[in-house]
Amino acid sequence: MTAENKRSWFGKNLNSSSNTATPLSGWWIFGLCVAMIVGFTTLITLTCRTYVDKPPIPEQVVDTSGNTVFSGSDIRQGQEIFLSKGLMSNGTVWGHGSYLGPDFPALTLHRIGEQARNDYAFQFNKTYDQLSTERKGAVDAKVIETIKANRFNPSKSVLTLTHSQVRAYQAEPAHWAEYFSNPGKNGGLKPNTITDPDELKKLSAYFTWMAWASAANRPGKSYSYTNNFPYDPTVGNTPTTVAFVYSVASILFLLGGIGLTLFIIGRHPEWDWHSPQNGTTPWLPAQMTSPSQKALVKFVVFVAFLFIMQCLVGGGVAHMRADPTNFYGINLAEYFSSSLLRTFHLQAMIFWLATGFATGGLFLSRVLGGKEMPRQAPLTNILFAALAIVVFGSVLSEWGGLSGLWDGMTFWLGSQGWEYLEIGRAWQWLLIVGLLFWFFLVVRNTVPALKRPPVRKLSIMFLIAAFSIPVFYLPAVFFDNTTNYTIVDTWRFWIIHLWVEGFFELFATTMVALTFIELGLVSKQMGLRLIFLDAILIFMGGIIGTGHHWYFSGMTQPNMMLSSCFSALEVVPLVVLCVEAWSFRKTALLGPDQTMAKKFYWPLMFMLGVGFWNFIGAGVLGFLINMPIVSYFEVGTYLTSNHGHAAMFGVFGMLSLALCLMVLRESASDEVWAKAEKWIKCSFWGLNIGLMLMLVLSLMPAGFLQLWDVFSSGYWHARSVEFTNSGLLSFFGYFRMPGDLVFIFFGAIPFFIASWKVWRFNSKTSVK
Repeated sequence: MTAENKRSWFGKNLNSSSNTATPLSGWWIFGLCVAMIVGFTTLITLTCRTYVDKPPIPEQVVDTSGNTVFSGSDIRQGQEIFLSKGLMSNGTVWGHGSYLGPDFPALTLHRIGEQARNDYAFQFNKTYDQLSTERKGAVDAKVIETIKANRFNPSKSVLTLTHSQVRAYQAEPAHWAEYFSNPGKNGGLKPNTITDPDELKKLSAYFTWMAWASAANRPGKSYSYTNNFPYDPTVGNTPTTVAFVYSVASILFLLGGIGLTLFIIGRHPEWDWHSPQNGTTPWLPAQMTSPSQKALVKFVVFVAFLFIMQCLVGGGVAHMRADPTNFYGINLAEYFSSSLLRTFHLQAMIFWLATGFATGGLFLSRVLGGKEMPRQAPLTNILFAALAIVVFGSVLSEWGGLSGLWDGMTFWLGSQGWEYLEIGRAWQWLLIVGLLFWFFLVVRNTVPALKRPPVRKLSIMFLIAAFSIPVFYLPAVFFDNTTNYTIVDTWRFWIIHLWVEGFFELFATTMVALTFIELGLVSKQMGLRLIFLDAILIFMGGIIGTGHHWYFSGMTQPNMMLSSCFSALEVVPLVVLCVEAWSFRKTALLGPDQTMAKKFYWPLMFMLGVGFWNFIGAGVLGFLINMPIVSYFEVGTYLTSNHGHAAMFGVFGMLSLALCLMVLRESASDEVWAKAEKWIKCSFWGLNIGLMLMLVLSLMPAGFLQLWDVFSSGYWHARSVEFTNSGLLSFFGYFRMPGDLVFIFFGAIPFFIASWKVWRFNSKTSVK
């Protein structure tokens, strides 16, 4: 039998079944439709309200005598400078960004408060510290009253600043010039990042406007445009009542959602992994001979390469948190600034995660279709070439943009500057075209399955989930570098949260269900129910829950009320998945079918790891920081990074690698797999142990120390470079090294070695 005529064992299981359609109650479809309609109606309404409720950018900012201090154009140009210099990869604005530098508006706001206290104290011919307790209280009250007052005239689009606020603004350029001059005091930025006086003034105008919006009360309200964020009692910024009340309400939603879900599942025995009606007969694997499937192995090698790149760059960023100027005797900031390294770190992560999912999608679409489509292999190779061009081209362009090579064109050719969406707009459009081309290839493979009743519903769900990937990335182009920050942050989290945690998770669930069906672990009916149940639970909380990222970025309190409660429901499917993962391990991996366990043990163990980290990283650590009252104090601290690493890699990273391993296993003979398996085993334990060490030894204790300092000294202080680079925080920065070393040398590198071995075997076989 020729290689082209052999059948993949995966296609055999799906396509050898009867012609009877898989039964599924209409209530599942109804429930999913209701969850999505209610969720998107609410989310779209909140998004539209952003254009009305956003903090206004005045056309003119004047002093009390009517003299112009700066203009709205200065504010917008200040934002452009902020983005073009990669400062969101250094510090944060309203809690979002990187943790190497300060929260820029928080520090600016605190300096405005200090200036006002000194000015009012001068009226008594004394410094603030020389005042009596009674007079200090009077000065403090006057400062709060002055800063909280909203002097914006919407009819004229004019904002009036007090004498103290104007003096504080005039002093800001000198503060920032000093900050940008020394990498040792700014978290590893390029020396003298900004020296032009005009740029410093415009950047100061941008930070001053954000500081004003952080403290000035909304018209007719007793809280600011950012719901009194950041925490700084000296200027009157303290938590709102809504933050307390709806934090309690979110706990009720969480407990009620978990209880109701477990009750429903417990009433139906078919949800039990031990139920005999769930399994199907697994098919022993023959060698994968489809040319398009073999072409996917190099995608896995590419994933492994980008994964190592991300880890090494991430290690450099982590070192800069502990010591920005001394990387084992080298002043790394002179060659690669921390903002550039962090940009590379995030972009490499996004690229290898998306590539792993795209590889899994092409792999399983071929499984569903059951036959090799004409010219699918060369088209797959074209996709790979396009992917490589976008990845390496965008990375080099980001380096050029942050190095000043694309003056005036950085937004399009270099780095947009927005966290997670740093890729230049021109490269972003190419990425969208690439995603659409990938979907085209997936459709070509899947179309034959639509003609067969046994797999028609599974195929439809698979295509819907795949189609959502390119479509829901489009909000990434709904703004530019001068758009109001609140509007940008709204659309940005349509990508970061809704695209990744919503539709990528739906696509992932569909692929996992298909894999379980093919391995004989569940029936088609059970697989469909798994997809619909997870989709309903994800979208019930996840769509509206997107708003928990917008608590303090200029949205109104209705967003906090809704998103705090519904984001708590995001934990519900994670608890269910963790319980199911343990049951799956006992029944499937340790059950009587040792043939399946032996051949696919490690790909399935990676999927088992997804369930564990879903519960720990996304569930426990995510819910910890999602409650409004907790988020108010901790957003932008290492507790956010703690959750981000555990959830992003633990869930999506482990699943991406699991899908890659399925491709490797199907393409390798037993002999080749035996050589690669020891490296995969090492990788599995290295990645999990390394990630746990990162969290327990470094990110989590550092986060709680930072949270303590927010309570005691204010948010501006806990985010200051002086605090983050001193004492115990610096110690915990160095103490991240054990976890990083285990993760890289026993996790990422062994995975690359395993994928390289399989690819080399296939290359030699193809040559012969």
